[in-house]
Amino acid sequence: MTAPDTVRSVAAEAALTVSGVTHLQPGLAHRLAGAASRTWPDTAAALSPPAAGVRVDRPQDASGWHVEVRCVLSEGHRALDVARNVHARVRSAVVSHLAAQGAPDAIAVTVTVTCIAPDGRHLSR
Repeated sequence: MTAPDTVRSVAAEAALTVSGVTHLQPGLAHRLAGAASRTWPDTAAALSPPAAGVRVDRPQDASGWHVEVRCVLSEGHRALDVARNVHARVRSAVVSHLAAQGAPDAIAVTVTVTCIAPDGRHLSR
């Protein structure tokens, strides 16, 4: 069986290869952990691993996977086009990874564009 952390890493790597994606934005839990550690906001964003912007869930009945990707885009890219490309690339990468592991489970991918960064700067919100 494939571990959620492995699926998360595969999804993050795939999302970051899409043109227009500057980085993945961590979810609330990761951001709260960073705030609790008393790091500077700019430093916390730079130290966040890319997989922090991906959430992976597996239902109790193990019937498949749900992958949620939170992207920050660079200015000048259409959010819809980039989100579609991220969706396709993440889904393809996760399906390939699971098939190689002998676990061809159902995959649901959700992509959220959290913001558009001017000049491709690394923003954390």
